[in-house]
Amino acid sequence: MSSFQTSRRALLALLAASAALPAVAADATLLNVSYDVARELYKQINPAFIAAQKAKGQTVIVNQSHGGSSKQIGAVIGGLEADVVTMNQATDVDQLASSGLTPADWRSRFPNNAAPYSSTMTFLVRKGNPKGIKDWTDLARPGVQVIIPNPKVTGNGRYSYLAIWGSVIANGGNDAQARELVTKVLANVPVLDGGGRGATTTFTQRGIGDVLVTFEAEVELIENEFGKGQFEQVNPSVSIETDAPVALVDKVTAKKGTAALAKAYLDFHWTPEAQEIIAKNNFRPRDPAIFKKHAQRFANIRLFTVDQTLGGWAKVGKTHFADGGTFDQVMASIKR
Repeated sequence: MSSFQTSRRALLALLAASAALPAVAADATLLNVSYDVARELYKQINPAFIAAQKAKGQTVIVNQSHGGSSKQIGAVIGGLEADVVTMNQATDVDQLASSGLTPADWRSRFPNNAAPYSSTMTFLVRKGNPKGIKDWTDLARPGVQVIIPNPKVTGNGRYSYLAIWGSVIANGGNDAQARELVTKVLANVPVLDGGGRGATTTFTQRGIGDVLVTFEAEVELIENEFGKGQFEQVNPSVSIETDAPVALVDKVTAKKGTAALAKAYLDFHWTPEAQEIIAKNNFRPRDPAIFKKHAQRFANIRLFTVDQTLGGWAKVGKTHFADGGTFDQVMASIKR
């Protein structure tokens, strides 16, 4: 047998042996585009999901993107290839649906209208509460500086605005009275930051403002980051429930072949393990037993929802936050 034939047979044998080896799959990668305040939450949710998938024999990488919620959705609509979005208001996900990136019935794909947890808006004041702030009407007093992010581009700011407006309606007031209160409060806002993190920085590090309106879940994080004892939490008598919806970005998952994994990732949010993580981060879990276990973490505030009190997100978006809507009108009326 010639050396050429021997080499050829050896090469064929090597190729046959290689073909018999199991294929090594590349690590599956997901991108979760989320909002500012969820940063710390997903530093814990993601490793838990990755570990759960590893136990099933799959290696997964989950990347995160955080920012003002409306800006984040705009980035996805503009081409950022998110497999999933985890937002803090339904209007942002509705925009995603309007752009054809996820179905209009996205709420029906997961329990609780696709919101695995909620929070509410509360106050953070400086030590000793020197301005004596107790409720929403106190934010309208002359001489009180209020820090909220821009309601036009952030879920945090939008919920703050709606909490002020809705506090009047929930207590039996009318739209004219609600608008008057919102106008007075916004006149007390020295700067409208572009995200919840920016507003927190303005209040805690730049030392601007007497009160920061923020998510209940953010208060402990701020204390841990900037020092306990410097600030105090004040709970208004009534506030808005802030559902945090999630959705698959179907157009992206179809392109990347990640639909099943992306759904498993969002489904994981409702598991007892994830609900525990959610509760420990001071977000209000959907699991009743886990909520009860951690009930001391959550303020006893009378809550209202956008659907119950303000006519639903479609109405709110059109009336208040569309170009030329109530928010724009109020801002135009304020003399700086």
